[in-house]
Amino acid sequence: MPSAVGHHWRYRNIVDQARDLLDGRPVRLALGHWLGTVPPVGWWLQAGMSGGQIVEQAVHVLDLARVLVGEVTMVHAVPSEHTGQDGEIDRATAAVMRFAGGAAGLLATSCLLAHQHRVGLEVCAEGIALDVSETRLLIDGRRVIEDDGQAKTRVDRQFVNAVRGGQADVRVPYREALRTHRLALALARSAAEHRPVALAPDAGRLPAGVSP
Repeated sequence: MPSAVGHHWRYRNIVDQARDLLDGRPVRLALGHWLGTVPPVGWWLQAGMSGGQIVEQAVHVLDLARVLVGEVTMVHAVPSEHTGQDGEIDRATAAVMRFAGGAAGLLATSCLLAHQHRVGLEVCAEGIALDVSETRLLIDGRRVIEDDGQAKTRVDRQFVNAVRGGQADVRVPYREALRTHRLALALARSAAEHRPVALAPDAGRLPAGVSP
């Protein structure tokens, strides 16, 4: 049975272009952001139901970081204090990440704002800086490439093709999504336990007896 997880950012045409621009240039610094608001659903603020902002929202930024930078080996997340009710999620978190390839990373999240402010990933490699958002790719702060806005359509279409047994470009099967999810959970754990958390090299390995 085919599987696919909705990390639709992987289907953005600007992400493909970012990968091409970074070919042969290892990323050395990654800066991720999800600075926005609370979605209008009652369960979202409950940590036991949403998992928190990193797990439910910023996981898309983390997945993009894995695509452009690589696997993460250590995280240390620091939550802000908030005045919400017990059991509610952290309203802001800052985290550092160490990538297996040697890059340093930062992630900032907040749901304190009235409107979406900033969502995306900036990366710096030798001689180039890229800023990938939901709508455009900014190259070296000067050149802008607009996304075509078709990523969600593409991810749905490829899954339908897979279910029908035809040729399909499924970029995030269960096994791949599990790696991103475990990274998000490591950050959430670090914030909850107030300590760094290391990720094992096999952090995305499936449990025995489970097929992708």
